[in-house]
Amino acid sequence: MLMVEKQWILVQQKTFTKWLNNKLKVRNLAISDLTQDLSDGVNLIHLLEILGDESLGRYASKPKLRVQKFENVNKGLDFIKLRGIQMTNIGAGDIVDGNQKIILGLIWTLISKFTISDISSEGMSAKEGLLLWCQRKTACYPEVEVRDFSASWNDGLAFCALLDIHRPDLIDFDSLDKNDHRGNMQLAFDIAANEIGIPDLLDVEDVCDVDKPDERSLMTYIAYWFHAFSQLEKVENAGRRVEKFVSNMQGAWEMQSSYEKRMKELLAQIANQRAEWQGASFEGTYTDAKVQLAEFSHYKRNQKRKWVAEKSDLAALLGNIKTKLSTYRLRPYEPPADLSLDRCDRDWEGLMQEEQGRSQLINETIRDIKNKLRRSFADKANDFALTLKTLTLAISGLEGDVEDQLTHVKRLNDNLPPLDAFLETIADLEEQCVEANIDENDYTTYTLDELSYELGLVKSSVAKKLAFLENQMVARNMTNLTPIQLEEFESVFRHFDRDGSNTLQEIEFSAALASLGLVYDEEEMHEVFLETCGRNSTVSFEQFIRFMVSVTEDQNTAEQVFQSFREVADGKPYVTELDLRHSLIPDELIDNLLESMPKHEGPDLLEDRDLPKYDYITFMEKMMDNQGTSEDTKRSLNGGH
Repeated sequence: MLMVEKQWILVQQKTFTKWLNNKLKVRNLAISDLTQDLSDGVNLIHLLEILGDESLGRYASKPKLRVQKFENVNKGLDFIKLRGIQMTNIGAGDIVDGNQKIILGLIWTLISKFTISDISSEGMSAKEGLLLWCQRKTACYPEVEVRDFSASWNDGLAFCALLDIHRPDLIDFDSLDKNDHRGNMQLAFDIAANEIGIPDLLDVEDVCDVDKPDERSLMTYIAYWFHAFSQLEKVENAGRRVEKFVSNMQGAWEMQSSYEKRMKELLAQIANQRAEWQGASFEGTYTDAKVQLAEFSHYKRNQKRKWVAEKSDLAALLGNIKTKLSTYRLRPYEPPADLSLDRCDRDWEGLMQEEQGRSQLINETIRDIKNKLRRSFADKANDFALTLKTLTLAISGLEGDVEDQLTHVKRLNDNLPPLDAFLETIADLEEQCVEANIDENDYTTYTLDELSYELGLVKSSVAKKLAFLENQMVARNMTNLTPIQLEEFESVFRHFDRDGSNTLQEIEFSAALASLGLVYDEEEMHEVFLETCGRNSTVSFEQFIRFMVSVTEDQNTAEQVFQSFREVADGKPYVTELDLRHSLIPDELIDNLLESMPKHEGPDLLEDRDLPKYDYITFMEKMMDNQGTSEDTKRSLNGGH
């Protein structure tokens, strides 16, 4: 029994001495014997000033008399009591006289207060919180079972698992010899000290060579692991926030690039078609005219429809780009003048004029027509086409506040039902033209099939715009989500909204949550569905987003992105490539950032003297819309304090 007691005293004395020296090194101090080097109270006062980050006032720096030593020690003990730290049976005489057990108890009290007490989880004590952290981090390793701060750590695998879960680049857990306890322990201790910067408070024999390692010594050492990896996770989270921001910017850039490429191709095709018509000629025969009429009809049924759809999609895409950038508070986008919607409308109007001329030229060779019926059909068709064009322009021209856009689109949606009856009237006239063997019409370029197709496009555009704006209204108010999260959740919702109803059935809702990593058993899923949909039988987009808000807390505001850059840069006014890579941002995004950020021209730190430095402050000024940015962030972006 005495041997066991002596063993834990020796381990604690060695561990606590290392812990104390790790704190004292900031003042270039060190001790070798706890009982001797704390007896005059000087090192104790130094330690308490470092831990408490405040001065204890005047004291005897070189005490010779026993009474001076008592005064020093009492000053330290009084400071501890003022901090609300409970001490039992610890008096100044115990410290001055070198009472080993009492001194170890005092040091453990300080370790508990200043190293371990801030570790808690779900209302547990510091010890329980630290144990729960270890258990959660090692839960996915079958060979590891952390039950306590003693024998659970004998084989070294728990330490190796903590390294593997946080820094898999430093250790290959699967390749370890699970029976080599000392080797695994030494490997973990060496990596922790050399790569992570964790003080080597314990030796391998303190843990491996005893049946029951000292609990307090292990807790002291493992607390350093907790703090080291908690700080690492904070930097990695900052890097992920920057990654999300860059990914979001890339999404906007890709949409802009797609718009410009597709608009350029559409305008080129329109120009080629107009040139082909201008160079065309007739042989003067009825057969040739009928062939060219067939070719013209084929164009209208195929190529023109593709262009109409593409023109409508491009207008919707540009509107979505503007709304997206406004939602994310990024600078608004205006396409180049030669790729603008106005330029497209002018070219399209020119195409319509060429098409009109082409149609008239063909029809002049086929005069067996009935003008009254043709005019009746053309008047209705042209009015209908003008209505569709007006609706299309009204949809594509929507800008400004999302709420105002939504009100306008709802008004447009209310005007759609009468168009079906109007189209039925045109269908009756079309049937009469077929019966009269009329194949052409000089007064319109539209057919029933074409108008029906364009009406479908208009209905689709209105429905899509209505759903998009309603969802944007929901997304705009979801301030607990980052833009990239909103995009992800909306994409998942759209994927599982099979019928396009802007709602999810229970089975679709369950699949959507599962794809986002939220898996429930059948009974729990049914309860979640009922709570989310309320009195309805389906979950709307707004209800879906509100549910995701309830389980998601991260934000991606301008302030957080800027603060994340500052954390990645460790508070410097510039960031280096090494800083970005330490935050674990993917390499391709780092390359993109380095190309986008301007070089930093101001003073730098000595350790960064030979490294390229990048001005993330100017970069953020250019990318973020200051109108929605807080005053504190504006001052930070402008170099203020």
